Amino acid sequence: MYTLGIDTSHQFLLVALIKDDELVEGVQLDCFKHQSEYLVPEVDKLLRKHDLDASDIDSYVVAKGPGSYTGVRIGMTLAKVAGSLMNKEVYTLSTLQLYAGLDDCYVIMDARAKRVYVGKYQGGKALMEDTIYTNEKMKEIINEGHKVIGDLHLFGKDDVYGDLCQHFVDLKPFWQKVDNVDLMTPVYLKENEEYLK
Repeated sequence: MYTLGIDTSHQFLLVALIKDDELVEGVQLDCFKHQSEYLVPEVDKLLRKHDLDASDIDSYVVAKGPGSYTGVRIGMTLAKVAGSLMNKEVYTLSTLQLYAGLDDCYVIMDARAKRVYVGKYQGGKALMEDTIYTNEKMKEIINEGHKVIGDLHLFGKDDVYGDLCQHFVDLKPFWQKVDNVDLMTPVYLKENEEYLK
């Protein structure tokens, strides 16, 4: 069985071609705000390279956010179309969970306005709900010596992301099946109190 993993919620376009429990090939393309231009061509290129077409894909797993408002919707729309028109199974993952993989760490992504999306994960399991912190609050956590991955350039450090396409495979036990793709909605967290301060 083939699964296509997709994430368009942050700076990367991620497309992971998975066969059963193995990553066949992944695309991790840095194209912030241009995922809509590259998603379909990159999917097409990947499928052609492995002599597949869209009908050969049995299921999709898509990152549901948090992240860019428009970005999250790009990947989710492709999965919705495949789910409804081609009757394919669709699964979701938190974007922060995807970035964490099986690591024991905090994950951060730029939420703008001196704030970050934050998740805390261990072995793929959430230790708290994904949320938003001010950069000031996150800086305290970093200074306490906790392991943090993601957009560390916000704090004068090198970014750390890892093999995000492989993370789709590693996190298979945590994929959440979508029963009705028409009701699938992105996670934005913009209503979070920290964001509104």
